[in-house]
Amino acid sequence: MYPITMKTKQIFKSVFPGKYIQGEGLLDEIPALLHTFGNKPLIISSPTAKKKVLTDFAENYQKRGILIEEFQGECCEKELQRIEKIAIANASNVIAGIGGGKTIDTAKIIADRMGIPVLIVPTIASTDAPCSGCAVIYSEEGIFESVYYQKMNPQVVLMDVRIIADSPVRFLVSGMGDALATWFEARSCLRTKSMNACGGYSTIAGEVIAKQCYKTLLKYGTAAKMACENHIITPALHAIVEANTLLSGIGFESAGLATAHSIHNGLSLLEEVHSFYHGEKVAFGVLTGLHLTGARPEEMETVYAFCESINLPTTFAGLGITEVNREKLLKAATKACEPQEGIHHEAEIITPEKVMFAMRAADALGKNRKKAGKN
Repeated sequence: MYPITMKTKQIFKSVFPGKYIQGEGLLDEIPALLHTFGNKPLIISSPTAKKKVLTDFAENYQKRGILIEEFQGECCEKELQRIEKIAIANASNVIAGIGGGKTIDTAKIIADRMGIPVLIVPTIASTDAPCSGCAVIYSEEGIFESVYYQKMNPQVVLMDVRIIADSPVRFLVSGMGDALATWFEARSCLRTKSMNACGGYSTIAGEVIAKQCYKTLLKYGTAAKMACENHIITPALHAIVEANTLLSGIGFESAGLATAHSIHNGLSLLEEVHSFYHGEKVAFGVLTGLHLTGARPEEMETVYAFCESINLPTTFAGLGITEVNREKLLKAATKACEPQEGIHHEAEIITPEKVMFAMRAADALGKNRKKAGKN
């Protein structure tokens, strides 16, 4: 028999949050949950969450020894070091992140560096970041720099659907754009036997969850958007909140990444797209991936129609890129093709020029469909 070494082992991995809790009126439960893990809690809150969500709870939290620190807008090394100093000075032994993606990524990274538990309370369902054991670090100017992998996934993820229903609908739609990538990137990794984001190969659970995420989006996406626009809670909204957060979070991490998120990282170099959300850029990355890999026409039709139905961008103009030139696109495509990027999990031979052509093809079909009145 041949000896088993790391090179010959095939290890399957899936990762999950400790608890996922979804419902209405859950903010009352935060103090008890925090004190389950430690007696010196620190909440990192986005400015919007502190003003609009925590107003009625802040006094009670503070009476229970919970320190609230306001996040200053970018998950960059400067901000990470600033809040970590506050946590150390407070002798914090459990952290909660309340807000959007960058706030909760900041909470996850600081908790990991300090070796303490973290609870995640998203106020929007705009990304699959809450359940994951990784976070993205940006420059102070908002340019993607690196992915930071934590030792463990969050201990608790708390989704208050009442808060989600009252948030701007664009956040929910962006979350659907991020979730849309889950199955297509998982499928690419399965085809090429590429490793997932947690350092193994996809389990059956990871594959099934990723596929169910896509099915849920197609089934409930437009109805959930309507519910959020009207600030009402429906089964469709519950389904999409779970798809955006839990299904996509487990799916991307346990099944793998490919073209869509690499295109997002490339687009982050372009100043015009800085005002657009993560999932909006990822959605265009999904369309680019379909062209890069030669997807079937009927699949193209389904995905473009879905994006159009919920107002995800299908053209460069939809991402604020009005002046399109080869130099600009090649710059983004080259970053998307850096050696560590998931785009190399595709079965295709990947080059910046080929990726640039796929981006242009995605834009061209999007424009043609608009001219034909298909949106």
